[in-house]
Amino acid sequence: MSVLNRTRRRPARSLAALTAAAACLGLLTACGGGEDSTAAKDKPAAAGADASAAFPVSLTNAWGKTEVKKKPVKVATVSDGDTAIALALGIVPVITPDVEDGAKVPEYKQRAIDKLGAGKLKTYDDTDGTAYEAIAAEAPDIILGMNTWEMDADYAKLQPIAPVVTFTDKAHADTLTWQDRLKTAAKALGLSAKADEVIAANEKATTEAAAAHPEFKGKTYTYTVVHPEQVSFMSYADQDPGVFEKLGFTKTDKAKNYAPNKNAVSLENLDQLDADVLLVTYPFGDRGVISATELESNKLFQSLNAVKTKHFTVIPSENSLSSAIAYPDALSAPWVVEQLTPLLAKAVAGQ
Repeated sequence: MSVLNRTRRRPARSLAALTAAAACLGLLTACGGGEDSTAAKDKPAAAGADASAAFPVSLTNAWGKTEVKKKPVKVATVSDGDTAIALALGIVPVITPDVEDGAKVPEYKQRAIDKLGAGKLKTYDDTDGTAYEAIAAEAPDIILGMNTWEMDADYAKLQPIAPVVTFTDKAHADTLTWQDRLKTAAKALGLSAKADEVIAANEKATTEAAAAHPEFKGKTYTYTVVHPEQVSFMSYADQDPGVFEKLGFTKTDKAKNYAPNKNAVSLENLDQLDADVLLVTYPFGDRGVISATELESNKLFQSLNAVKTKHFTVIPSENSLSSAIAYPDALSAPWVVEQLTPLLAKAVAGQ
């Protein structure tokens, strides 16, 4: 889903702080763990699939070329989305940004950390951006930067530390699907087969959910996020088809009126939000441009057919669901389907 603010995956920290919890709709899913996990740091980045993949690997990116001479052992990440990629591939990064900033780690992320026996991830304070010295101190073999909007500033400072795996076009910071981010990173790590397994498992979870809810098929939907600056129409025409559409829903004809940089909906035009199913989320709480009470008591909002017929639901943010929808990755995808499907079923049923 499109952004909730303008820092891909590092903003999960900001969201967590605002919501007391942890987009692109294209949803759907080394070493070193805890602060003193020395043994983990000396363990191969991942075992199993593609362990014998041919190296060196050469990848072109928007700033030049990344040459990975041998299979990486120590992996650093510069965003929460990159940490998700590592964890999904079975890698515990040697260091990651502190995106939770003291808040609870999202359930899906904690599951992966526990499964890998990592304890607590070693992190750096990312309040002022990427901490180059902290990353360099861990002497990583590779740095994952597939989920950041800050690479234009970061690349020149990260590249001398270790090979940087990032996108081939600067526009991909916004447009690349989580599947493509995962596959690019996996290629550099020699774990392409593992990435395919992760993608297949996520597709299976979505397909099974869609089959269990045939009533979703063909229903139109609007997904709306109340940002600090505006009420945003997030399911715009060019939005990457993601979990909602994979579950059978379709965009409304009004979606063509909106785009990534043109998605504000004024209070006078709330009728633009109407659909068979209307979904709204308030990830910024009382810092949103309008409160939940004010929006939902607005007469025009109440006149929407979806609201009058109870085909309207709020996507919770306190459990990180709205954040996971906004920033789809390989780790959160199956969990999103698990959490979102019952909410959609109730909205379709008008309950």
